[in-house]
Amino acid sequence: MATRRRSAGPPGAPRTGHGYQEMRMGHKPTRRTVLGGGLALTLGGIGPGMRGARAAAPTRLAFAGVNLAGAEFGKVPGRHTFDYAYPPPATIDYYAGLGFNVIRVPFRWERLQPRLGEALATDEQARLAAVVAHASAKGQSVIIDPHNYARRRVETDNWAREHFIGTDAVPTETFADFWRRLAEAFKGNPRAIFGLMNEPAGIAVDAWLPAADAAVKSIRETQASNLILVPGIDYAGAHSWISSGNVRMRAIADPADNFAFEVHQYLDGDSSGTSPEAVSATIGSERIRAFQDWAREHQFKAFLGEFGAADNERSLAALRDLCRTLEDNADVWLGWAAWAGGSWWPEDYFLNLEPAKDGRARKQTEILAEHARRVHSG
Repeated sequence: MATRRRSAGPPGAPRTGHGYQEMRMGHKPTRRTVLGGGLALTLGGIGPGMRGARAAAPTRLAFAGVNLAGAEFGKVPGRHTFDYAYPPPATIDYYAGLGFNVIRVPFRWERLQPRLGEALATDEQARLAAVVAHASAKGQSVIIDPHNYARRRVETDNWAREHFIGTDAVPTETFADFWRRLAEAFKGNPRAIFGLMNEPAGIAVDAWLPAADAAVKSIRETQASNLILVPGIDYAGAHSWISSGNVRMRAIADPADNFAFEVHQYLDGDSSGTSPEAVSATIGSERIRAFQDWAREHQFKAFLGEFGAADNERSLAALRDLCRTLEDNADVWLGWAAWAGGSWWPEDYFLNLEPAKDGRARKQTEILAEHARRVHSG
């Protein structure tokens, strides 16, 4: 089981607040230090009844995309464009041009809703809405991703420490309230996908399941029928889904029956994404197999929300193998979003998918784009 954790910065950091040190200060983040509306989305035949008969299972994936990091970086509350930033249009355009049809947009709950139970922050909501609108216009779906690990800081203690959902400081009903407000804001866009929470960690499944259920219920009470992605505990690891007790997440209740389980899977020794060395050329497909079998047995859909590879022979082979495995099991998988794009990544971050300094696409990005185009071509 992975022991990975992030902090408050670029994706993949320690789970103590995505410990991204400000790029402006010259510090380089690593995975350990950085951490629609109306009718349901119908791309690729997705909509209510996703747990339907295997005879009607899709023959190809619906989504192939990328995480665009930046809005989850830095300290809380932080300053926009200094501590953190949302993906600019040029970054979205780059990946749309390569054929990626979905982006996952991590951000911090604390910034979007500084005070629990109160209105969303106008400026921050506008920034997120601008990203969703621009990507939608490019034909992309957008996964709205509170990157908080099932916890958050609060203004009442001057943002001093993180509090888990379900505690006195962050009651479960405040999480449901947050998602009600998000659903009201984005339910009119069928390309908006609601990712309940990034990588719940340090919380028991007995505490996370009712929180996830409350959020789903709150979303559906707004009449939003958008696709919902539901993670499990233990950083939503596919490799540890069974052993961590996430099988209990099958009790999740969605009145619209339009959800999928979101899992993450990295290729290094502890599945943390903190090392550039893949264990083997087939480690990804091996690690997702038990979860994949479980999802198929119980007729659940799944989405691989984070994975990535470094630029070395074995890692790139493992990346190809994992992508092929997802394609070969499209009866289970809706698709994937790789880690990670975003214009604030340092040049030498081994999971960086941004163009190199000379403008060339990185090898990992080329492989992912090749597989993304298969989603369109069938």
